[in-house]
Parts: sequence; C-alpha cells; structure tokens
Amino acid sequence: MEKTLNKVELKGRVGADPKVTEMEGGVSLIRFSLATHEVFKGKDGQYKEETMWHSIAAWSSKGMPDFSKIRKGVFVELSGRLRYYSYMGKDGQERYSCEIVALKMSLPEND
Repeated sequence: MEKTLNKVELKGRVGADPKVTEMEGGVSLIRFSLATHEVFKGKDGQYKEETMWHSIAAWSSKGMPDFSKIRKGVFVELSGRLRYYSYMGKDGQERYSCEIVALKMSLPEND
C-alpha cells in the first residue's frame, strides 16, 4: 500500500480575534484566520506581494499554546492537516470549504 501525506506548515499573523468555544470535559476549540504573504516577480518584472488567507481550527491539548494569547496581529507558527467539508448554504445550494486543522502550534517570542 502506498503511503500518503496530508501535512501543512504555516507561519503568519492572526487576521482577527479568534472565536473560542468551550466544550464538555474542559476541551476548547479555537477558530481564526491566518494571513501569509508571498513575494514574486510578475511578468512585467516588478515584484508583487500576495496575501493568502487561511481558515484555522485547533483543539486544546498538550503542546498547544494558551488560546487566550492568540489575538489579532499575533505571529503564529503551526503544522496540521487539510480538512475539506461541505454544507448547505442559506440558498439551499451545497457549498464546499477547506480549513487547516492545527495539530501543533506555537507563538514565537521573538517575532
């Protein structure tokens, strides 16, 4: 059987204050947007910067930072996996989306 891999590594800044949901058993779920930037040279020879926005979800567990320290503008490093899902829109149409489920996350002190 072939081995497969679903792994994402990102470093970026939190785009807005996150939403934290407290679950049974003292576990928390955090959701936030993360901005990453890429600089590239365009066809015209000029350098351009492109911002990519990512949807992040993470469960509180050992190795995760204190979620109260994650807020707009904070620099975050994470690794995780892609998760695709579908849902029904208000118009009755099926919609598709993707999020990154963070499995490890850190808030470097020296950003």
